[in-house]
Amino acid sequence: MRILLDYRPALRQRTGVGEYVHELARAVVATSQDPGEALLLFSASWKDRLDPAVIPGAAVVDRRIPVGWLNLFWHRLGWPPVERLAGGGLDVVQSMHPLLIPSRSAARVVTVHDLDFLDHPERTQAEIRRDYPALAAAHARRADRVVVNSQTTARDVQARLGVPGDRISVVYPGGPSWVPRDREPASGYLLFLGTLEPRKNLGALLDAYERVLALNPAMPRLKLAGQARPDAADLVARVARAPLAGHVDLAGYIEPSQREALYRGALALVMPSHTEGFGIPALEAMTAGVPVLATRRGALPEVVGDAGILVEPEAASLEKGLVELLGSESRRQAMREAGLRQAIQFQWRTSAQALREAWAMAVEARRSARG
Repeated sequence: MRILLDYRPALRQRTGVGEYVHELARAVVATSQDPGEALLLFSASWKDRLDPAVIPGAAVVDRRIPVGWLNLFWHRLGWPPVERLAGGGLDVVQSMHPLLIPSRSAARVVTVHDLDFLDHPERTQAEIRRDYPALAAAHARRADRVVVNSQTTARDVQARLGVPGDRISVVYPGGPSWVPRDREPASGYLLFLGTLEPRKNLGALLDAYERVLALNPAMPRLKLAGQARPDAADLVARVARAPLAGHVDLAGYIEPSQREALYRGALALVMPSHTEGFGIPALEAMTAGVPVLATRRGALPEVVGDAGILVEPEAASLEKGLVELLGSESRRQAMREAGLRQAIQFQWRTSAQALREAWAMAVEARRSARG
């Protein structure tokens, strides 16, 4: 079987979707037992090149094409077929977003991470704002298989996009292979990890942190780790002013090789998001032995389970959660132990097997459709 996997989300900075793509591809290669299985990682960019050795054991198809142009042709015209770019026939073509990659004859799979683009297109940019709300439902219904990253997203895809449940495969992310720490740091910080964007609800987090800081000036620092989008300019300016100045750090984008150390220095992870299709930082934190405070939104309750503190995404609820989190070391220790038990359920090897099953069902669906 010759499978083309869209690697473009991981080409530059690997945020949540990019990490999902990269680690899934690694796990597929690592668990392959079929000598006839060939994984091709597809990339297209005018200026960024994909390292041919990015994942040993996987082939690379890297085309010097402006990605904006390619997306416009693919999303709106359904042309050119990806075989023209991949240099040969394919059995499966997997898009790592909700829109199809055109193909002459391969089974076509799309991936849905969340549906926030339907409810809040103003939180999106570029091709996502232009194409996803208008096209995602039709593309998902035409796909031979839809892959999602959580049961929560699966239910949303059924209800919102009209895809039958028997055409959806849940392929969870897995946790990193880190050795969990056995104790919290003596002077740890509160950590947020993710792109600084409206969906992450960082304004409410800063409101809550500011209120707790007024009551306890010695409380741990807050570290915001992630690239700041242009629409986060007001947030960036706010943390430079009193009363947050000197208490909130902007760490910028964190390279994957540096994330484990970042978690080890944290007292706890805070995820104030309005929604998450999965929430990889929550899983990474629990894997590292770091307690998690998260909102009761999207798939976060599914990921965190009863291991963390779940709150509403309003400042008052986040404030209450922070007070509870900071008030008891024994509570944080219990959360650490519960988080380790919760995290062990998510393994990349299991993810790779679920993805292979999705590919097989997509191929069968394609054959059946041809009669």
